[in-house]
Amino acid sequence: MKTLPIQIDFTGKVVVVTGAGGVICSTMARAFAQSGAKVAALDLNEDAVKALSDELKAEGFICEGYKANVLEPASLEEVHQKVLADLGPCDILVNGAGGNNPRATTDNEYHHEAKEGGKSFFDLSADGVDFVFKLNFQGTLLPTQVFAKDMVEKGRGSILNISSMNAYTPLTKIPAYSAAKAGISNFTQWLATHFAGTGIRCNAIAPGFLVSAQNKALLFHEDGTPTARAGKILDGTPTHRFVDPDELLGATMFLCDDRSAGAITGVVLPIDAGFSAYSGV
Repeated sequence: MKTLPIQIDFTGKVVVVTGAGGVICSTMARAFAQSGAKVAALDLNEDAVKALSDELKAEGFICEGYKANVLEPASLEEVHQKVLADLGPCDILVNGAGGNNPRATTDNEYHHEAKEGGKSFFDLSADGVDFVFKLNFQGTLLPTQVFAKDMVEKGRGSILNISSMNAYTPLTKIPAYSAAKAGISNFTQWLATHFAGTGIRCNAIAPGFLVSAQNKALLFHEDGTPTARAGKILDGTPTHRFVDPDELLGATMFLCDDRSAGAITGVVLPIDAGFSAYSGV
């Protein structure tokens, strides 16, 4: 069992985590379970969340895994009913589903560096860009529409969205993902205002550079050595390191706890190892 960065008690709280089959959100789901919450782990990858559920149950925690497509309202409504029956109404929603797609990524950082046969800005597919926007924005909006109803009825609740440092300054090669995450930051503020009179708070975290299954190939060669892109990232980060998924937990649990952050809503908190503070000089 990992030692939690802060001791917050979520005993009795029902926490719904989308994207819980991935590295970041499975780590979050585990932390909430360790803090006493009843966790609903949602992901399109049913095997991943079932394995997470089995693992946490074996350790004495409460976690149920559900297959869910965050882009299909019917799928979310079906899972919502299962969560209500198994765990109860949602108190905390973590919108962790998201990501990029190669169809919305250029091969070159700058147009003048484009090579014949490579994928330039002009080669980006409309459906690829559309998929990235839907996965990140609608993949946050739709679960909120479904699970925030429980919070409205209770007169309290917390929503945590996952933005990115890309939302502040876009990264080269990934225009759709950067723009979609900027939309998440904006939507977080919109939700905070919209739900201001209901007792629901909405905040977001903006992780810096983490190594995940989605970006590992961009950051490391097959032999494990860093790519030129990874080198640029580390050179542009004053602490010269990537962020570890565990380092997101303190901010996540703080922002979701009504006693610790009861007056905090509409905030997007960078967790970036100093990346945004460094000018490069």
